[in-house]
Amino acid sequence: MTESTNGSPTSSLASPPIELTFNQPLEVRRAAIRTAALGIAFSTLYLFTFILFGYRAPRVGATDEEVIAFYSDPTDRRLLIVIGLYLVPFTGIAFIWFIVALRMWVTASAPRENVLFSNVQLVSGIIFTTLLFVAGASMSVTAATVEFADGPVDPLLARQFPQYGSMILLVFGMRMAAMFVLATSNIGRTTGILPNWFAMMSFVMALGMLLSLSLSPWLVIAFPAWILGCCFILLDLARKIPRDLVVPGPAQATEQLSAGPASRL
Repeated sequence: MTESTNGSPTSSLASPPIELTFNQPLEVRRAAIRTAALGIAFSTLYLFTFILFGYRAPRVGATDEEVIAFYSDPTDRRLLIVIGLYLVPFTGIAFIWFIVALRMWVTASAPRENVLFSNVQLVSGIIFTTLLFVAGASMSVTAATVEFADGPVDPLLARQFPQYGSMILLVFGMRMAAMFVLATSNIGRTTGILPNWFAMMSFVMALGMLLSLSLSPWLVIAFPAWILGCCFILLDLARKIPRDLVVPGPAQATEQLSAGPASRL
């Protein structure tokens, strides 16, 4: 025991500060649910958009007459405009929100994340979104020209623009998606916030997307499928965090401070 300046005895051991970190699990839970919801929204829009486009757009081997007949039909033409000028932009917007929510979840779960891979994750996600917009515009430019400018249908250009959009997405877009998967998986593995089996599987998938020479439309499904898998893991993690965690407010903190160390025994 020691005496204070006014002569009253005080403890030589100062009371330990109160650490109000009980809200951290709740923050992780909210961030995981928010990230999963946005990831599912993006994956659903992405798959619906490009499956619908592949189903409705003219085939690569279509004749000139079939191409002209397709773009001359107002229903088919306007559906292509809706896909390229409305669904694709909203898909990209959903992915931007997913990127931000994912980074917030990583920060809440593991504040000491790898700065290098964190920046690679952000940049690759932004570039992927840009390429997604370019692909959507390319796939709908012919339909928009015929609809809004009453231009003639050139079968050669009507084939080239969708192919150009497919090349943008399947070659460049999938490479950026592979870098996003690689960076996210490495962050999840090194911080321990993703299961090792999922991280290892993600590495293999990312390398396959990065080195693949295939132009198969099925390659487009790999990235949203990975995001869906990641979202289900996040929902499972959120489910294991209890909801009834009490976050002490100012009154509770004052009461604990006045009670001293004995109240925390």
